[in-house]
Amino acid sequence: MSTGTERVLTQRLATQRLTSAPLATPAEVVELLTCVQCQERDHALFSLGLRTRDATMAAMRRALDRGDFVRTHVLRPTWHFVRPADLRWILALTSPRVERSMAARHRQLELDDAKVVGRGLDALAEVLAGRNHLTRTEIGALGHPGLPAAGERLGHLLLVAELRGLICSGPSKGVHHSYLLVDDVVPPTPEPDAEEALARLVHRFFAGHGPASAHDFARWSSLPVGDARRGVAALGDALSCIEVDGTPLWFDPAVRPRRRPQPPAAWLFPTYDEAVLTYPALNFPPAEGHPKPNADDPFWARIVHGTTNVGAWKRTVGRDRVTVRAELARVGEDVRAGVRVAAGRLAEFLALPLDYEERMGG
Repeated sequence: MSTGTERVLTQRLATQRLTSAPLATPAEVVELLTCVQCQERDHALFSLGLRTRDATMAAMRRALDRGDFVRTHVLRPTWHFVRPADLRWILALTSPRVERSMAARHRQLELDDAKVVGRGLDALAEVLAGRNHLTRTEIGALGHPGLPAAGERLGHLLLVAELRGLICSGPSKGVHHSYLLVDDVVPPTPEPDAEEALARLVHRFFAGHGPASAHDFARWSSLPVGDARRGVAALGDALSCIEVDGTPLWFDPAVRPRRRPQPPAAWLFPTYDEAVLTYPALNFPPAEGHPKPNADDPFWARIVHGTTNVGAWKRTVGRDRVTVRAELARVGEDVRAGVRVAAGRLAEFLALPLDYEERMGG
């Protein structure tokens, strides 16, 4: 690993509050990262927990149900956590492009008719009025004439309603996600114009994810690489740049979090964690003999020790315990010990006893 790569990976871990002082609340973590991919909700809550002081799953769920941050479709056609104060302006900047990218599928689902979609959005506004939070199943069971029956067509109408800022997540109903009207969560506020919003999003991304490239921003935001470069130029001296293998990587030099006295040696990064998902071109390099679990199973996630990808892990959460399976590269006892400690952090977060299973490559 080159010195430049090592520096970038080390700085990212600190920027994302993994080796630096954790933040006080999960909402502060969401604010730092701006939007946190979370189609696997509980995995993503552990991602927040890795960056939050004294974190537990119960506390993360309470914060989400309380509306400290919401879960909705924003940036790309997938779920993200986002702070309510950031929701409207990010949707205004990014949603038109996301909707255009889904036009073909919406034609197949007969959701390309503006009148049909308009009736559906009006119906959602009606059935969710008065903070009446409902799950997708409950909405489909209403039999409202303006709404599709339960199924993919309803799911895509809900997605459009989220992208247009009509609905977002409400309190959970058991294990199920519910919907509320955005107006009940986020009072209307003045929005920045498009150029100001772009500069703000670019700054927030590099302040929370840097050092990162313009292509990293484009993948994360769904906006073109040219928009990333335009936003960087608009920010002037607010961002600094380093180059690795000829690629400019941007970061906010004002972000200098205090280092943890004893930072973790290893992390079990959840599926879609921002520390690994965000950087397809320059990421934690695999150790020699890195295992290759079933590529068709999305729940195998990365184990990182220091700045090296040392294996893969998967969890099974039962009623009375959590089982962690770790498949490791050819590593020493110090790495294995660090991974066991990381598995213990997950069990502590879930408030469950741990069953730990380990297999190491030859």
